[in-house]
Amino acid sequence: MPKLENRVVAAAESLLTRTKFVAPLDVLGAIGWLPRNQVERWQQGRADSVEDLLTAKPETVAAALRTVRRWAEANGLEPSETAYVAATRDRGPLRFSRAGDEELELLFRTHWVAPGLSEARRGQVEAKRTKVPDLVVVEPAAPVVCSDCGDTGELVVEEADRQLCLTCADLDHLVFLAAGNATLTRRATRASGLSAVVLRFDRARKRHRRLGVLVEEAALESAERTCLADADVRERRRERDRERRAHQDVDFRGALAERIVAMFPGCPADRAEAVALHTGTRGSGRVGRSAAGRALDERAVRLAVVASVRHEDTDYDAALMRGVPRDEARRRIADDVDRVLAGWGG
Repeated sequence: MPKLENRVVAAAESLLTRTKFVAPLDVLGAIGWLPRNQVERWQQGRADSVEDLLTAKPETVAAALRTVRRWAEANGLEPSETAYVAATRDRGPLRFSRAGDEELELLFRTHWVAPGLSEARRGQVEAKRTKVPDLVVVEPAAPVVCSDCGDTGELVVEEADRQLCLTCADLDHLVFLAAGNATLTRRATRASGLSAVVLRFDRARKRHRRLGVLVEEAALESAERTCLADADVRERRRERDRERRAHQDVDFRGALAERIVAMFPGCPADRAEAVALHTGTRGSGRVGRSAAGRALDERAVRLAVVASVRHEDTDYDAALMRGVPRDEARRRIADDVDRVLAGWGG
């Protein structure tokens, strides 16, 4: 299945560039077979196996995972078997296949790590790769009756087919810390022996939104004292970080402009710089800020140039303003885009 193999390899290469390791679960998510919200359901114990949530047939999934293994072995990546535990109070093991197939379970559990990492970088990768999912508490849209005591509360813990109040879930001794102060949240969570993330379902966006965390009161008080003590230091660090990011953006945009001229020798230098500035703007969400764009991947760079030509050198925008559907508008100006790119030697 060459087409499937190409999709799988492309997803794996992108993940390796971005995170320095490849988890089969992430590959399936990247190719659209396993939405993130379904992974969260599984982690929270509300699905028996990953296989129950996949949109592809089991044999196709197995073929994709074997492709990941072949690609990883051919590229010298290091295998590391990883334990998956639930985001529930018992931290029970999670299952990937309905029948517990040993080969399939191993294919899912095996992560592939980039070789030659420094000790410090490897430690960062290992921490991210093996991170246990947070315990989750949900703020329901309507009052929910606890499955154990029959009482209602503002927050509930969802486990399989049960919903428990904080008292029955043994979390009622924790205090709530609202989202908004990342440093305080990080320190309080780290100091707390037990913690949980508080979520609320956003119907407009159709996903859960993070409201804050539940932590031990003593941990919160300790974190607050620490934050007050080094507030000035953290402000100076933030200023240095802003300066460093500004320099990084300048360097990245210069490299991107050079890559554009290398791929399209006839593209004027000022136009290449304009494309790099536009598509490489931090926080823009454009292709230049994607993992492939930051890696100066040929396809990502070409997409950035095509987008610029489409808007600057054709009547594409005018067609959209006249109500022409986007796909039809792109079809109409495709030849114009090709002529400009051909003139630039692309």
